[in-house]
Amino acid sequence: MSDTNVVLKKRGLSDLAIKRLFILPTLVLLISIFVVFPLFWSLGMSFMDYSAVRPQVKGVNPKWIGNQNYKDVLLDPHIWKYFSLTLRFVIMAVAGEFLIGFGVALLLNRDFKAKGLITTLILLPMMMSMAVVGFFWKLLYNPGWGIINYILGLGEFVWLANPKMTLISITITDIWMWSPFTMLLALAGLSAIPKHLYEAAEIDRASWWFKFRRITLPLVSPLLLIALIFRTMEAFKMFDIAYVMTGGGPGTTTELIAINLYRLAFAQWNTGKASAFGYIVLIMIIAISNIYIKYLNKVKEM
Repeated sequence: MSDTNVVLKKRGLSDLAIKRLFILPTLVLLISIFVVFPLFWSLGMSFMDYSAVRPQVKGVNPKWIGNQNYKDVLLDPHIWKYFSLTLRFVIMAVAGEFLIGFGVALLLNRDFKAKGLITTLILLPMMMSMAVVGFFWKLLYNPGWGIINYILGLGEFVWLANPKMTLISITITDIWMWSPFTMLLALAGLSAIPKHLYEAAEIDRASWWFKFRRITLPLVSPLLLIALIFRTMEAFKMFDIAYVMTGGGPGTTTELIAINLYRLAFAQWNTGKASAFGYIVLIMIIAISNIYIKYLNKVKEM
């Protein structure tokens, strides 16, 4: 034991307190550098006319303009098109992940051979890099030799270059990748339901619909709501898959909020306006999450 530990021991500190004493400064430093500073720095930049490359190019200092950046974002008619497009994507993706994930969890919630292996294989998509998944599905959607057209017998049907199909194609990819996440949480909830509740329902000759509505759904709904909260937040921030599959250029049918924010910040280098845009998106996500949390608390009280 080192001399420092001996001194701390003599002062009456437990082993757990000593560990926390050594870990705390590192945690405070990391949180300050990677969370607190960027948060307050970007908040300050959102009230300024500032470009991250302008000081190096023109030597111009940031100029305070108040809430002008927020006005420019909210009054831009194109911004609302991006919000509408993103909202459509979120609804389709989250609904698909919820239905498929919960359905697969119901199928897996029983004992059968190779259950562990099958469950692991189903979980593989969510463990992959989003950029890799996007590139993988871009190859599958290829109109010339993509396997999807071959299986469906669509010939050389165009998916990603078709304005009517682009958003649907990306949604299918996102559902494929993240349905296992919903399935995992739903399966955890289903596994925790006491078996005697189903046995009592069987004795009373309850139908499968009664058991699902009165036992399964109420008891698993808290974890389903948690899955919806996380997937809704992540869907609003969708960038990797859409950008890899389509490029997300200006005027495309896949220019989601995150892609437009990226172009504003790192293509146009309008750092101040991009920061304001980012905080508007943050406030929107927090508001939607609070609605979910409100219903989650109600479910827990039932």
